[in-house]
Amino acid sequence: MKTTIGPARSSIAPLEERIDRAIHGVLAAFPDAQRLSADERRGIIARYTAVLEGNFIYWMTAAYLAVTTEQAHAIIRDNLHEEVRDNHPGMLRKFAIAAQAVPTDSDALAVHRNLQNVRLFVARLSAVKLLLMMAFFEGWITRFMPYLAELAGYQGSAEREYTDVHGVCDVVHTQELFRALEGEMTQAPEPLPPATELLEGVDLLQALIHSIAQPPRGVIPEGVGGSR
Repeated sequence: MKTTIGPARSSIAPLEERIDRAIHGVLAAFPDAQRLSADERRGIIARYTAVLEGNFIYWMTAAYLAVTTEQAHAIIRDNLHEEVRDNHPGMLRKFAIAAQAVPTDSDALAVHRNLQNVRLFVARLSAVKLLLMMAFFEGWITRFMPYLAELAGYQGSAEREYTDVHGVCDVVHTQELFRALEGEMTQAPEPLPPATELLEGVDLLQALIHSIAQPPRGVIPEGVGGSR
């Protein structure tokens, strides 16, 4: 029997492809771990921690508040339950400590501007755009874990709980978020904007990830760190 692809699935397939290409693009921005100095490796781990530790659950909660379908609510609720129940922020903090990469003020400042841009976007609670952003984020995280573990190894750390867990669970999370997206797009009350507009959050998150990989030098965000 021939399987027919419904309109929702056919409409998200190009978006999935765009997100997959975006993930490959940001992964390519990270330099060869073996060629980095200890301080450069520490910086990448610390900036990653500064972004993820205090923001991931907050952004996923915003997605929960934004969506309208019961299916999407159930999927995101399960994701949040796992994050809180298993203390994923604490898991990440333990990983950073073991790699001697606890974020400093400088690490926070390096990602500040792009992080604020993502936060302002998230605050608009646009369901479809948020689901696309979080699907991209989960998909990138799972593929980034081997590199993050490699960085920590060169730092002399054998702590792998965080990278092992997220290298597996975020594969499922990504698939589930696309399933939630499918339902939300089906229930959207108005025609959706073009893909370039729908991927606004993905674009902002890509810029933030680039600042984790290679932070701007000599840039102090406005209103931070006193007068210049």
